[in-house]
Amino acid sequence: MEVLDAGGSAVDAAVATAFAVAVVEPFASGIGGGGSALVVPTGDGEPQAYDYREVVAQDGRIPESGTGVPGFVAGMAALHEDHGELPWSEVVAPAIELAADGFEVSEFLALRMRSDYGPAAVGALEHFSPGGEPLAAGERLVQEDLAGTMRTIADGGADAFYQGELTEALTSVDGLDAATLAGYSVVRTDPVRGEFGDHTVLAAAPPLPGAGLVQMLQVAEAAGAGESEPGSARYVEQLSRAWQVADRSVDTVVGDPAFVDVPVEALTDAGRNAELAADVLAAPDGGVSGEVVAAPEREVVPGNTTHLTVVDSDGLMVSMTNTITNFWGSGEMVGGFFLNNQLSRFDSIGSTEANEPAPGRRSVSWSLPTVVVDGQGRPVLGIGSPGGRQIPNVLANVITRWGLHGQSLADAVASPRFILEGSTLTTETRPGPEDAAALADLGWSVEVVPVEDAVFGSVQALEVDHGTGEITGTADTRREADFAVGQP
Repeated sequence: MEVLDAGGSAVDAAVATAFAVAVVEPFASGIGGGGSALVVPTGDGEPQAYDYREVVAQDGRIPESGTGVPGFVAGMAALHEDHGELPWSEVVAPAIELAADGFEVSEFLALRMRSDYGPAAVGALEHFSPGGEPLAAGERLVQEDLAGTMRTIADGGADAFYQGELTEALTSVDGLDAATLAGYSVVRTDPVRGEFGDHTVLAAAPPLPGAGLVQMLQVAEAAGAGESEPGSARYVEQLSRAWQVADRSVDTVVGDPAFVDVPVEALTDAGRNAELAADVLAAPDGGVSGEVVAAPEREVVPGNTTHLTVVDSDGLMVSMTNTITNFWGSGEMVGGFFLNNQLSRFDSIGSTEANEPAPGRRSVSWSLPTVVVDGQGRPVLGIGSPGGRQIPNVLANVITRWGLHGQSLADAVASPRFILEGSTLTTETRPGPEDAAALADLGWSVEVVPVEDAVFGSVQALEVDHGTGEITGTADTRREADFAVGQP
């Protein structure tokens, strides 16, 4: 908000916040990772998608750590170059102050330091774990090395990272080399798009799963999700069958479009998806004409990633998702930041050659910045979430409730979430007796996970009413979240 008040654009504010989040959520995103963003104007100009995800080094080898060439700094610089209004150094400055002066550790950061990969990542770092004990909530975390790295980036821009002062430290990491760093480039492309209800959904382009989200929404709509009571067994079935279709698509045909042809037009064809909806509902086992195959049983676990959404007084909207992949990424720190383990996604996602490693290639992943536009192409909803593999289900549930059922953004975000993996439906709330029986008739077992486990992410969304000029947000209590609306 300070950046917007200073005359910055929505992109300036998003970049500044992304650097700040890299300081206060070092387990989730930052300089050692990558991300993606959509920038959608209200007036002149076309929507644009930015892919600054990690890539395989020029030798084509996946290191044991899974670390790929980070794209975060290049992505922030590209966004700022195209849409920034304030000086680069001014945009990075707030994050430097946060890192140098420190901040109070939050409950969620304290939890992350003590669970999953946290102890291995921070146990030997004195500023995270003084005396070997991780900082507790309310204690102060100061990151002097990170502040120094950010000062170098603020002074030298992206060149300082990819072919300058910071490059030597980076090339000491297995999987990173000077030539690949110097050759890294951000991909600017059109978002995928598809009709849904009275709106058009814009989402991240391949190899990210935007086409899968559009397909899931269109299949669910054609299956009747707009007529079913939200949260009912029928509604859950319709969205879950749509997820089976989309999951199959992401698993088999989505990949890096620089290496494979991704059938985006077919995946986002509403007519074709209506036919798939009819088929999938007619085949409870999920096996339909080779298009849908029941997925294997997968454990549903909390997913990393951070998301932020910004809109400015000119109506320019940014939806941005950044990550280092797993919590704490590879667990390796250099220059005060943790490096990603994104290349592990070549093994964990995809069952065909659509997602195979090669020099310079980006992996399929679940990051999914999304913007919904009205009939005039104006952004009316910017949305995204952490949550890993759960992200498409999280977003589809919220967008369906908001777009087809007219629920308020607050109600749609607060509503219970679910995901079908194999024949296990993982939910946040236990169904009532009638819905439980209907789900059992489908052969599904129900597993309930507490909301506080943060399995289903944390939606960061803003809604714009172009008639009144009103902007609406809501805080998703599943993780740390906030929103603010100022005056133009």
